[in-house]
Amino acid sequence: MESNSAALAFSTLGHPGRLAVFRLLMRFAPQGVRPTEIAAALGLRPNTLSHHLADLVAAGLVQVNRQGRSLFYTTDLHTTDALIGYLALDVGRARPDLMTAIRVSTKERPVTGDAAYNVLFICSGNSARSIFAEALLRDLGGGRFVAHSGGTRPGAQVNPHALEVLARNGHSAAGLRSKHISEFQGKGAPVMDFVFTVCDTAAAEECPPWPGQPITGHWGLPDPVKVVGTEAEKALAFAQTYGAMRRRIAVFAELPFGTLDRLALQSRIDGIGADALALGKG
Repeated sequence: MESNSAALAFSTLGHPGRLAVFRLLMRFAPQGVRPTEIAAALGLRPNTLSHHLADLVAAGLVQVNRQGRSLFYTTDLHTTDALIGYLALDVGRARPDLMTAIRVSTKERPVTGDAAYNVLFICSGNSARSIFAEALLRDLGGGRFVAHSGGTRPGAQVNPHALEVLARNGHSAAGLRSKHISEFQGKGAPVMDFVFTVCDTAAAEECPPWPGQPITGHWGLPDPVKVVGTEAEKALAFAQTYGAMRRRIAVFAELPFGTLDRLALQSRIDGIGADALALGKG
């Protein structure tokens, strides 16, 4: 990256509001986010957000695409990579004492025997979507994963409709409960290899970096708990959510982990989310 381009990018990110928008978009990367969703998550006025997004686009840090009647903003990962490289390699001269924060444990090991990966699924209430994901990976993963789930604002219990869907599909509810993600952030908590957000609000939450820098993914699904209607309509929403999550988990569980490096694995995981989005969240 040229110095002038880097200076513009750093200047743009020097504003707290623009930096907050950019950080939120990075949590959804490589997927796009509507301006209304960004404004709601960050508590920004539409005109203020419009100025921030325009500046980020002008600096080459963010791209905008139209899908139907909606605009979606995404981070430009190529520019972001170049900016990080400029700061670390050009400015910092790759000094090892300046690189400690970005040296991560890649844990590139085959998922066999005792080398099971810890996987955490996060949603807001931890009562349906993330519970489905935990149960599915536990049962479809062939013992290669240790599945966990948590919520940013968990309820008191797992939703009864979710439990009915799990039972109907042959999953045990043993050990499934609603809990806060803080249970996985304290001393002695398992180190996560993968962290997935499975609802839009969870991805928008401000969470600290996870120890070990796990590979992350965003597989957002509509919340079946919010469906209003008859009991049959509510049951259908939960069943559809279960089916959509099962398709994601089935693809993830079959990835050739032993032959993929960290970059390739991240690309495959991004692809699962993108493919599901293209199919209308299903």
